[in-house]
Amino acid sequence: RIGRMILAARDQHALTEVLIIAAALSVQDPRDRPADKRDAADRAHAKFHAEKSEFMAWLRLWAFFNESRDELSSRKLAGACREHFLSFMRMREWRDIHSQLHTIVAEHKWRMNDKPATFEQIHRALLAGLLGNIGMKSETDATFTGARGIKFHAHPGSVLAKKAGRWVMAAELVDTTRLYARTLATIEPNWIETVGEHLLKKLHTDPHWEKARGQVAAFERGVLYGLPIYTQRRVDYGAIDARHAREIFIRAALAEGNLETRAPFFAHNQKQIREIEELEHKSRRPDVLVDDELIFAFYAALVPPDVCNLKSFDAWRSEAEKKDPKLLFLKRADLMRHEAAGITTEVFPKQLRLGAGGTEFALSYHFEPGSPRDGVMATVPIAALNQIVDTRTEWLVPGMRREKVQALLKSLPQRLRRHCVPLPEFAARFCDEVKPTDLPLAQAVAQFVRDQTGLAVPLETFRADTLPAHLVMNFKLVDEHGRQLDLGRNLAELRATHRAGIEQSFDRLAARAGANAGEGVNGGMGARTGSTGVSGSAGGRILHADHTNWDFGDLEDIVEVHNLIGYPAVVDHHTCVNVELIDAQADADAAHRKGVMRLLHLQMKEQIAGLRKALPVRKLGILFLPFGSEAELTEQLIEAGLTRACLADPLPRKQADFMSRRGDAKVKLGLITQEIAGLLGRILEEHQALSKKLAGA
Repeated sequence: RIGRMILAARDQHALTEVLIIAAALSVQDPRDRPADKRDAADRAHAKFHAEKSEFMAWLRLWAFFNESRDELSSRKLAGACREHFLSFMRMREWRDIHSQLHTIVAEHKWRMNDKPATFEQIHRALLAGLLGNIGMKSETDATFTGARGIKFHAHPGSVLAKKAGRWVMAAELVDTTRLYARTLATIEPNWIETVGEHLLKKLHTDPHWEKARGQVAAFERGVLYGLPIYTQRRVDYGAIDARHAREIFIRAALAEGNLETRAPFFAHNQKQIREIEELEHKSRRPDVLVDDELIFAFYAALVPPDVCNLKSFDAWRSEAEKKDPKLLFLKRADLMRHEAAGITTEVFPKQLRLGAGGTEFALSYHFEPGSPRDGVMATVPIAALNQIVDTRTEWLVPGMRREKVQALLKSLPQRLRRHCVPLPEFAARFCDEVKPTDLPLAQAVAQFVRDQTGLAVPLETFRADTLPAHLVMNFKLVDEHGRQLDLGRNLAELRATHRAGIEQSFDRLAARAGANAGEGVNGGMGARTGSTGVSGSAGGRILHADHTNWDFGDLEDIVEVHNLIGYPAVVDHHTCVNVELIDAQADADAAHRKGVMRLLHLQMKEQIAGLRKALPVRKLGILFLPFGSEAELTEQLIEAGLTRACLADPLPRKQADFMSRRGDAKVKLGLITQEIAGLLGRILEEHQALSKKLAGA
């Protein structure tokens, strides 16, 4: 043990210090600790203590004795030893042993170190002789686990009893009432690894391919005498088991396509595999692409036995492809178990018109029953969500329509369903003869059933809620940068959830169109000076603001804004109207009706004021009390009169048409409103009489 320390000290350039410590370990401890003067002895010895190692105390004690020996006589030196509770005889024995060791070292012509050795150099050398006395501190109590599973405690008198590090080494283990470690030092586990490398057992787990490193790696665990010196160290598995590493490399990197390379063969093969996987998703059959084992076998037959990482693979490939550039190219026929007949872009298109004005949306297909992504999915920019015509989405794509129609027919009650058997042939005939329209699919199927069988099928008998999820179109909502915002199959819920975002996004697109969008509308409207074209409102963009007369020209039916459709509408703002671009036709139509009504009110203020006074609202107001106030009754009568007089569909979109209808209203409004008031009075009287009879019954 002492010899191993000295040999290691030579290599560590720490002979001077280690010879002193080695000699001390070879004799009885010279420090005395009488039972009756234990505290005094501890105080005297404290001056020699070191913070992290009790071995360093030997060096301090040696320095003290040598300095005193040079300055004091033998008698005084013996007195100084007694004063510090040191055995003078054992100190002399220590010097004798050191002298002998020094002579042996000199005979071998080993040089003593000129500079003082570091803490690490000294303890690395000592560790060479004390590998069996290392210990790892427990995380739950004060014990240490030593070599081969033994448990020991730091000696109670040890300076490090309460301050020891995670790893320690001891000069000796003494078994009394417990197994105690004496003369401790805190050490680092990497010192153990270096010094005890020849004794270290290395265990390897979880060999796996690492794309970023371009090699097969594993986790290494180093164990010395049962103690885990290190764990989870990532190492190159190719240097440990080249055969197994080659298999993992071929399977994970090449066959599974998890490789970082620009090699032409890899791009070609991955493209072929992706295309066949797309066929599987579209056909909803996971049996088109060959098994991974066949792809593995293809590469395994070509890759040499010594290739197990990207570096060696590229070196081999560069030479092999000089003879045959397409050596590693997979053929489409080799990758397919059978031909996926009928899976074409005609029946499974990459884009589909779902929006007003022919707006197309990108489609993707995914086959994973139970997944939120299962089925056909349209990618919808948030600004275009209101552009989608809901009923068009019910028709899906041609390749999935037959299955959906068959599922709808199957959901019918048996008394109706029996007229459509066999269902597959009936559904196929429907798909052949009926082209997609804006009708709901169930309504189109009901009409076809009536045409074919003469049977009337009520729409409520179709149980659409029983359809598999993949037969309802999925929508991936994305922002202007293509980032996913939401995913769902219910358009109404998506619109309600993202209403504010839809309006803001459409407004930004309209504003970005700038002058071009404005010119497209204003060219047919005759824009007036001072109109604004920058403000957003109600999901649209203000094209003209603060009008009390139709002096903004004619309205276009639609305006194209960055491949989306906007609907110009006159929008009510109480004291005036604006012309705004709205992204949904239903919203635009509702807003336009209210806006034109407001414009008529503003244009016919005096006539409407006179009509308010002429209407018999006092008498009618009493009868109308269950339904509202006199003021509400007056406004409803005037709106009903204006609607009957001049607001029949289609509503005016041209200035001349509005002026003509306004002229009609001025002539007819009073008479029509009085007729409505008279009819309402009779209805309210009958309602009152009937209510009394019902109350007395």
